[in-house]
Amino acid sequence: MSQPKYKRVLLKLSGEVLAGGASFGIDGTQVKLLAEEVAEVFRTGVQLGIVLGGGNFFRGISSAAREMDRVTADSMGMLATIINCLAMQDALEKQGVPTRVMTAVHMNQLAEPYIRRRAIRHMEKGRAVVFGGGTSNPFFSTDSAGALRALEVGAEVLAKATGVDGVYDKDPRKHADAVKFDRVSYNEVLAKNLAVMDASAVAMCRDNAMPIVVFNLKTRGNIMRMTMGEPVGTLIGA
Repeated sequence: MSQPKYKRVLLKLSGEVLAGGASFGIDGTQVKLLAEEVAEVFRTGVQLGIVLGGGNFFRGISSAAREMDRVTADSMGMLATIINCLAMQDALEKQGVPTRVMTAVHMNQLAEPYIRRRAIRHMEKGRAVVFGGGTSNPFFSTDSAGALRALEVGAEVLAKATGVDGVYDKDPRKHADAVKFDRVSYNEVLAKNLAVMDASAVAMCRDNAMPIVVFNLKTRGNIMRMTMGEPVGTLIGA
């Protein structure tokens, strides 16, 4: 097998991917399949950090959240990410991957508090690290948390796994004539409001020269292909 292009990767996963075909909750089969793919990459020697969203739980109560204070609603979303992190940890460890959950929202009975140097040390010691709790601040999405953690732990790429095969000029699920970009600049993503991830996350990566790869998680093997540097999805860069 060829050597991975990236030695340390921050993988950003939406909570919805854990729900599988359901609109709410966790699909055990889907989590197992995802853990198998991540484990394959881990066994190549790649150091892995994973940031998980909480949409598979929070989308189910979004109508109620519209009536809530924004800070309260965002805090609920942060707690939802912890549930997903624990599920992913369990699935990865069943694949033989030593895994640590670190959370920006302290809950010592369930997970380690996020400490940058400790997270890096876990990776150097051959452990996957799953980051929960977002940034611990309201008004920031898990996209921003993914960009922040990628920069803090010195990842070589921020890999965003989505339900489409890259960045398009408009939503390909709604427009048959949508055009896919193989490469696109940070500034173009922001100027055209391509909505692949939060503008604050894109700007953070731009300002620190962190490449972003957006690819389709539904195609089995794409995590490995991305890690190997194969042209999957869209590369966002300078």
